[in-house]
Amino acid sequence: MDVDVLSGDIEFSIADDNSTEINGSEDFDSYQSPCYGHENNDFNRIFLPTIYSFIFFLGIIGNGLVVLVMGYQKKSRTMTDKYRLHLSVADLLFVFSLPFWSVDAAIGWYFKEFLCKAVHVIYTVNLYSSVLILAFISLDRYLAIVHATNSQGSRKLLAEKIVYAGVWLPAVLLTVPDLVFASVSVENGNYVCDRIYPIDQRDNWTIGFRFLHITVGLVMPGLIILTCYCVIISKLSHSKGHQKRKALKTTVILILAFFACWLPYYICLTIDTFMLIGIIKSDCMLENAVHKWISITEALAFFHCCLNPILYAFLGAKFKTSAQNALTSVSRGSSLKILSKKRTGHSSVSTESESSSFHSS
Repeated sequence: MDVDVLSGDIEFSIADDNSTEINGSEDFDSYQSPCYGHENNDFNRIFLPTIYSFIFFLGIIGNGLVVLVMGYQKKSRTMTDKYRLHLSVADLLFVFSLPFWSVDAAIGWYFKEFLCKAVHVIYTVNLYSSVLILAFISLDRYLAIVHATNSQGSRKLLAEKIVYAGVWLPAVLLTVPDLVFASVSVENGNYVCDRIYPIDQRDNWTIGFRFLHITVGLVMPGLIILTCYCVIISKLSHSKGHQKRKALKTTVILILAFFACWLPYYICLTIDTFMLIGIIKSDCMLENAVHKWISITEALAFFHCCLNPILYAFLGAKFKTSAQNALTSVSRGSSLKILSKKRTGHSSVSTESESSSFHSS
């Protein structure tokens, strides 16, 4: 039986020596017993396309607006703004892959093998880059608040150089398994886009990538985020003033949002891994429950890419003002282009003058 946890697609097949074979997506490949029934498959075919569509539209609007605003305030970007731009680009790239996973969950994989590898690569890059960027943001806030007097140079180095080596390089390198193992196969007449590991070492590959995923995707960045924000809370709790209290409240929200979205998914993934290893004794009821909750909590984790623009941008008054200015500029720029087509001679010169005056203001 083949289970694609990412897409929720379930295919049954008979492997050599009557063994059970799983071709899961990303790090979620594992052997499962035949008791994993069609009720989870039917649930995923309805649940996943619905939630993915919601995340797609909400993510496009939120992250698209962040990218638009950051593009209109190049000269006034802070270090934190640069991280926000990295994060929104990663999230925006990811949400563009969700329609493919929606189709895969509903009717199976009906795209070429190139897109199979590409979508897996996009998923992996976002998965790791987004959480690593959150860790960098926590480090930046730690330096800005706890070491405010002499941290400007360190913050600039982190935001402009180290972020590429600490975020994007590891995220890209971790896509190598997708480039090697992700492919389209035919199972019982249906096309399935999965990582297909060598049969003789399938358990070892699965467990190895599963622990890598948990370590890089949660444990390491989670410890950095938790440590930095706990120190920040301790620092702000001894400060007075409205702005300090507001910063403390925002910090608590950031911590709760991150762990509320990701922790349930990784708990389910860890339980499933322990069942695969044999640490937890499993039965049909537990397996069905765990796989259903992996689908639910994974969708919840994806929803974090929609929360990022709200948590890291919309909570700030500066961003609200910048967003209004950017949208006004886009709207007025569109109007000026329309008017310029209708005008000739002196009117066109006047329009260009008005446009230049506006953008320089």
